[in-house]
Amino acid sequence: MKEIQGDAKNVRNLLGGGAKFAIDYYQREYRWESKQVIELIEDLAEKFHESYKEGDPRAAVRDYGRYFLGSIIISERDGQRFIIDGQQRITSLTLLLIYLHRELDDQQQQVLIAGLIFSLSYGERSFNLEVPERKACMNALFTGSTLERQDQPESVVNILDRFQDIEKAFPDDLKDEALPYFVDWLIENVRLVEITASTDADAYTIFETMNDRGLSLTPTEMLKSYLLANINVTESRHEASEIWRKRVESLQKLGRGTEANAITAWLRSQYAESIRERRRGAKPRDFGLIGTEFHRWIRDHVDELSLTEPSEFARFICEDFAFYSRWYEHIRQAGNHLTDGLEWIYYNEQNNFTLQYPMLLAPINKSDTEAEIICKLRIVSSYIDSLVARRIWNWRSTAYSTMQYGMFLVIKAIRGKSVGDLAEILCKRLGEDGLSFGNNGFGLHRRNRPQIHRMLARMTDHVAIGSGQKSRYLEYTDWRLSDPYQVEHVWANHPERHTSEFSHPNDFAWHRDRIGGLLLLPRSFNAAFGDKPYVQKYGPYFGQNLLAQSLNEKAYEINPGFLRFIKESNLPFKPHCNFNRSDLDERQELYRQIAEQIWDPEILRREAAGLSR
Repeated sequence: MKEIQGDAKNVRNLLGGGAKFAIDYYQREYRWESKQVIELIEDLAEKFHESYKEGDPRAAVRDYGRYFLGSIIISERDGQRFIIDGQQRITSLTLLLIYLHRELDDQQQQVLIAGLIFSLSYGERSFNLEVPERKACMNALFTGSTLERQDQPESVVNILDRFQDIEKAFPDDLKDEALPYFVDWLIENVRLVEITASTDADAYTIFETMNDRGLSLTPTEMLKSYLLANINVTESRHEASEIWRKRVESLQKLGRGTEANAITAWLRSQYAESIRERRRGAKPRDFGLIGTEFHRWIRDHVDELSLTEPSEFARFICEDFAFYSRWYEHIRQAGNHLTDGLEWIYYNEQNNFTLQYPMLLAPINKSDTEAEIICKLRIVSSYIDSLVARRIWNWRSTAYSTMQYGMFLVIKAIRGKSVGDLAEILCKRLGEDGLSFGNNGFGLHRRNRPQIHRMLARMTDHVAIGSGQKSRYLEYTDWRLSDPYQVEHVWANHPERHTSEFSHPNDFAWHRDRIGGLLLLPRSFNAAFGDKPYVQKYGPYFGQNLLAQSLNEKAYEINPGFLRFIKESNLPFKPHCNFNRSDLDERQELYRQIAEQIWDPEILRREAAGLSR
């Protein structure tokens, strides 16, 4: 092996000065999932908050704590630097820097961050990771422009999804005053080790050595060893070991690391009594420690868990772990695939609300019947669905960091509760939150298009199902279709057509983006009619979904199912031969009332009452 260099660098030194990294064609896939990106954001935020204090001078960041992001392995050849290991971290870090660049108001910091993302030559951007098929995607993210997902490579689609995860997960309390401090800390105090070899063979040898020799046990494996070691009867230990093995193998079929997620959700749902305060010097508490080192947390809490006798350790695996991991697997499957009776779990997963899993497990008892468990899952998932929709409608964040503390309190409040008590507690909490669908200005802005898309899909589906048609929600939200559905404005982007009602283009634009002026329609329809005046869209709308058809008077003539739905729901549907400002106001009110029906808190009580009948 020839010369090997190891150099600890901060983000500024690693990516600054026009640094460029190449990736071999067979290593170009970017595969990080939501979980990895969200965990990175949470870890960075938690480490930053250990030092940050409001009112600190910017120079104080120099003495804030450090964070180690890991190592990258580089091979130098043909005048280029190829990443052998670490492109997932570098790609994710670059996406975070792009997000921060878009959020910053400080122009000097923006220029600094831009220099870590790309270099400029003859007016063309050259990104720190030079992958040709990603260039259009990275340019679109940096400039805030739209990139069609259709026919894009897997990595490009994944990059777009992970950027959305960053937008959702980035903590609200790191924005505004704290943001410049966080940016300084990220580029100066977050460190990586760059290991450089002069040949590919040497680089791969280093990679294999670091990953194959002395491989550390995972927290799941360490927990298993600890629990089994405390069972002193051979037969009981063998039974517990077999149950553990079968449950872990079954969970792993849902994806790598699912078994650790299941244990985390179970322990948080049943045992977490405290959570870290968001202030300098605050220490991690139950909720956070279970998420990062549950094997140690259990060893430190054996008394609280009643693990004082060998038989209790056997019970902990054979009964508790087996029971809660099975139901975790069941609800994860419902999160991955739209399941009859558990649809709300799927909707929450689409909104990336990962906190739902410990919340769903919290009220479940081993003594519950299957019917009681399913009812509890429906009540909790419906509560989450309604809470998320109300927050979105009122421009409130649903990011993990924003919701974590409140949902921890919910977990404690509903732990082990009966069906009736569960419904009452969660109904009351929705009322106390004070969030309704009264915001008459709710609509589209550059960051909430995916959320608006899903809301319109729910509304469109609600009208169709209520009118006796089958659900098409999956079709409405599947971007992989040859002709995927898109958010369509009823008004084309031509303010000059509306000068009689709007004196300024900005006023027109604000009204145009309100949800009452939006529909969900196939991309081909949008391409053919999107720029046309309403009078030319009016007829073709009748050939689309019922929510679009309802603009046309024909929808009220030959559709008995739809007419019955209007009568039973008492929704203010009416045709609109023209679509002026007053028409948009009426559609806004219609959509508001549809939202109130879909996300009605009384659904929780009806679910509880349904079980008792």
